[in-house]
Amino acid sequence: MSRTPLIAGNWKMHKSGAEAVAEAKKLAELCTDVEGTDIMIAPTNLSLPLVAKAVEDTAVKLGAQNLYFEKQGAFTGEVSGDMLKAAGADYVLIGHSERRQFFGDTDEWVCQKTRAAVESDLIPVVCIGETEKDRDEEKTFFVLDKQVTDGLKGSGLDELKTLVLAYEPVWAIGTGKTASVEQVEEVHRFLRKILEEKFSKDLAERTRILYGGSVNPDNVKDLMSVEDVDGALVGGASLDADKFINIIRYE
Repeated sequence: MSRTPLIAGNWKMHKSGAEAVAEAKKLAELCTDVEGTDIMIAPTNLSLPLVAKAVEDTAVKLGAQNLYFEKQGAFTGEVSGDMLKAAGADYVLIGHSERRQFFGDTDEWVCQKTRAAVESDLIPVVCIGETEKDRDEEKTFFVLDKQVTDGLKGSGLDELKTLVLAYEPVWAIGTGKTASVEQVEEVHRFLRKILEEKFSKDLAERTRILYGGSVNPDNVKDLMSVEDVDGALVGGASLDADKFINIIRYE
């Protein structure tokens, strides 16, 4: 089954509204001749509606960096899926390692957020990955199995039809370290097998599995050559449109 690659940029807590709009416009112009690849950037929530207007009718789609699983209520500081959708988001990142590490997001929360995203017609990009300690103790596959199983628990095949998984080894995020092609190939093959065993072969074949972790123009071609890698979730290198376009083209 052919899967359309997705190259996604997580801008994290960078760029004011004006800066985000300027960079997004520049990226959209650079992407006018890109074909066969989906492109997404995730600015801060404050910038979402501004950037949405700036990239309207272009190849660049928008994602949010997080959401809360309730639609409304007394949840100070949180934003619902419906609010993100109204602001112009098409995708939403869920369970990024920084959310897990610094803000206490659990697999249970990932599960609730994934279902909330689907209910709001957002494409969930569910992030998973092991720490360096996990890998050193040979717990990589145990950790990933648990994150997938618990993070998608109770979701039906119809709910998961737009699911995107993003494998981001925590030890490779913002460190300059990148998993080897062999390590990426092994993990992505394992993740597709898990999806088949726990859900269905069809879901496993159509789910896009991205790699993230110090992706840059120099290593993206090798990463994208791996059979079960369907794109990349890019951090710092996505903040500069001139650099990010080289990752999007991965030529």
